[in-house]
Amino acid sequence: MAELMRPDGTTIHYEVFGENNGGTPLLLFAPGGVNSQIEFWQRSIINPIDAFSDEFMVIGMDQRHCGRSKTALEPFSYDKAMLDQIAVLNDLGLQRAHVMGGCIGCAYGLRLADQAPARVAGLIMQDPVGLDDTNSPETFYDMFNPTIRLARADGLEAVIESAQRDPVFMQNNEAGPFAQRIHDEPLFADALRTLRRETYIALVVEFRDGMWPTGSPYFAVNEVAVARTYAPMLVIPGADPFHPTGIGHRICNEAPNARCLPVDARAPDNLPDTLNT
Repeated sequence: MAELMRPDGTTIHYEVFGENNGGTPLLLFAPGGVNSQIEFWQRSIINPIDAFSDEFMVIGMDQRHCGRSKTALEPFSYDKAMLDQIAVLNDLGLQRAHVMGGCIGCAYGLRLADQAPARVAGLIMQDPVGLDDTNSPETFYDMFNPTIRLARADGLEAVIESAQRDPVFMQNNEAGPFAQRIHDEPLFADALRTLRRETYIALVVEFRDGMWPTGSPYFAVNEVAVARTYAPMLVIPGADPFHPTGIGHRICNEAPNARCLPVDARAPDNLPDTLNT
C-alpha cells in the first residue's frame, strides 16, 4: 500500500495487487458513491481484485474524501479526483491502464477517458450511475438530506457523534460526507466544530451538487464527451434507481466503441462467461 501526497495537501491511499507482468495494468475506481474506496469492491458481485490480480497488476485507490485518503473540508470535484487518478499512474511509472469502475467509478472513468485519453487503454463499467426517465436528481440528493436535517436540528456536535458511531456515509447518511475523517482524526472533528452550522450545511450542499450536478445524464461528462471517447468500453448496466439500466444502454448507443452486456451478466450461471469476456 502507498500514500501519495498531492500539491494541495491531500493524501491519496492506493494499493497494488498482483505483479506487473508486462501486460496493461488495471486501475480501479470503486463503487460506493461518497465511499468510493478499495474495500467497497468486497461488496461487489464482481470483485476485480480477486478476479484479475493473479493475471494482471491491479491498482485500487481510495478517492479523495474516501476511506484512508484524506483531504480538507471542501466541496467535491471531479477535476481534482481526475488529477489524483493520473498522479497514481505517474507514481507507479505507468503511462496507460485499463480502467474499471463501479457505480460512481464509471463517472470517474468516463471523465478520465475524455480528458486524458492517452492514459486509458480501455474502460469497463459496472452499474454506471446516471439520470434517465426512471429517476431524478432527487434520487441522489436525498441521501444528503439526513445530515442537513441533523445539523440544522441538533448542531454539528450531533453530526460528529453520528460519524463516530458509524463513519460510512452510505450506511449512515446523517454522518455526512466527511464522516470518515471526523471519525479517524480528533483534530479534524475540532476543525468541523469551528464552523457555523449554516456554513456546514452550505458545504454539504456544494459537495452534493459537485458530485451529482444537473445538466448531464452522466454527471462527470456531457453527451458530447461520451460520443468522442474512442477507448473500447465494456458496460454492464445496473437495474436500480441509482444505476438505471437505461443509462448503461445510452452509453453503449453513444460511445463509438462500446459493448453492452446483459443486466443479468452477473447472475451465477452467467458470471464465468462474463469474467472471461
